[in-house]
Amino acid sequence: MTQLEALRALTDETDETVLNACLHLAGAKIVNRCYPFDPEKPVPPRYYNLQVEIAAYLVNKRGAEGQLTHNENGISRTYESASVPESMLKDVTPFVGTFGGLT
Repeated sequence: MTQLEALRALTDETDETVLNACLHLAGAKIVNRCYPFDPEKPVPPRYYNLQVEIAAYLVNKRGAEGQLTHNENGISRTYESASVPESMLKDVTPFVGTFGGLT
């Protein structure tokens, strides 16, 4: 199953433009954490499932971006942050290297 198919199954969203945009944004969040000094790198394969999870989060919170609290008919919503919650990115390991053999 492709990432797009998995995201569609998780969210019931049918607009491929929205799904691809959310996958792109999720990938950018992962790459920014993994390679903070090289944002042009691709998403490492080990984070493909996380990319789908983050994209699903982004799709599902559309229309309620940045909510801090919302209570309606017994449903309560509060978001950890206006973007992707830190808890979703906690398992992304930053890549570390050296510059030109400097010690």
